[in-house]
Amino acid sequence: MQKQSTKTLYAYWNALRGSRSAPDRRDIDPTKIRGALSNTFILELNDDHEFDFRLAGSHLCSIYARELKGRSFTRLWHPRDRDAMETLVRAVTEDNAVALVTFSGMTSIHTRMSVETILLPVRHNGSTQSRLLGAMTAVDDPYWLGVQPVVEQRISGLRLIWPDDNSLAEMARDIAASVPMDVAFASGNGSPQPMSATVFGRQARRYAHLSVIDGGRN
Repeated sequence: MQKQSTKTLYAYWNALRGSRSAPDRRDIDPTKIRGALSNTFILELNDDHEFDFRLAGSHLCSIYARELKGRSFTRLWHPRDRDAMETLVRAVTEDNAVALVTFSGMTSIHTRMSVETILLPVRHNGSTQSRLLGAMTAVDDPYWLGVQPVVEQRISGLRLIWPDDNSLAEMARDIAASVPMDVAFASGNGSPQPMSATVFGRQARRYAHLSVIDGGRN
């Protein structure tokens, strides 16, 4: 975790849940995360089994230069990354993992920014499958933030933190199968290797990781 807003929200979520796999949505007190509130969002499952923004802080809206409430979170992602994101979301909503995602966002005039995103499970009416808590923060705020909206985003890094009682190997294989071919996958036991890739039409060598961390609660 690079950004303080990500660390703040994760620490609050972790303390709030205690011995539970996820806290209840009603337990969340926005006044306790004032420093991260502009970066924080809540997602809700819609009738098409995709996630929309129920609430979105001002920093997120600045990234896309528009109000995000009611808009689709699922459809923000490049089509090639959606299978990977759907698998990550299932890991959060069904298995109570924590997902940390970095992505490269590009504007219509081809300027780029790097953004860190965290997804955290929360309970709503006894289930973790219809709500998500998260934060999204620009790694380095570009001068044009809020003026030029991000119109395309591609995953550059993935990291999962699992509760202690999950089988890591099977889940890691499922996630690896969903990650696009130009993103390198590394298990918790190996070092990531560079892979040849074409990014925005240019040859590149990518080091994006998917790391599985045992003992997430500790």
